[in-house]
Formats: sequence, C-alpha cells, structure tokens
Amino acid sequence: MKYKIREKEGVVLIDLSGKLMGGSDAELFKDCIYDLLEKGRKKIIVNLGKVTWINSAGVGILITGYTTMRKKEGDLKLLNVSEKIKSILYVTKLNLIFDCYEDEEDAIESYS
Repeated sequence: MKYKIREKEGVVLIDLSGKLMGGSDAELFKDCIYDLLEKGRKKIIVNLGKVTWINSAGVGILITGYTTMRKKEGDLKLLNVSEKIKSILYVTKLNLIFDCYEDEEDAIESYS
C-alpha cells in the first residue's frame, strides 16, 4: 500500500493505492491517522479509487482508522469505493457505519 496526503478546504484526503492488507500497512495507516490527529486534523476522507485489492485485514485497517477518529471527535469517510469493496461493506454491515462518496466535492461538502 502507498498513500499520499493532500488537503482541500480544511479536509484531509488520504489517497491510497495498491493492496490494502494487514501487517505493515496497518501500522503505516495507524501512524498516519495519529499524526493527523496530533496536527488537529479531524476531517478525513480516504480515497480508495486506486486500491486494487483489499482483504479482511484491510477492512480492519479502515475500521481502526474510523474508530480512532471517532474517539477523538473526528470523522473518517470513504471516497471512490469499488463495487467489490462496497459488497464487502454491505455483507459486514459496515455500509451502515461508513459514509461513502463517489464524488470528491460531495465528500468534502459533507463536512460543512
């Protein structure tokens, strides 16, 4: 997994790419979230548009990011969720937890 961080209108976007699996990816993502929280950033959008593969550990990474943000009075939303990932979220009922967007501007505006 690789990631790039950018900011737009006070919202932090984390563009993920590659395979989202456990192991070192989990630590990398967790460190990224904690670093953003330390900087006072509490509006996060994770862009999954370039994620080519996700497994259960990858879903766990997203859940950990979400719960960490919520505990610190922040929020984490998803952008460009593929049909495969949508089906995983649906089966696990995580679609009821995560706010998912197909348009970046809509996702950003949801924080207004």
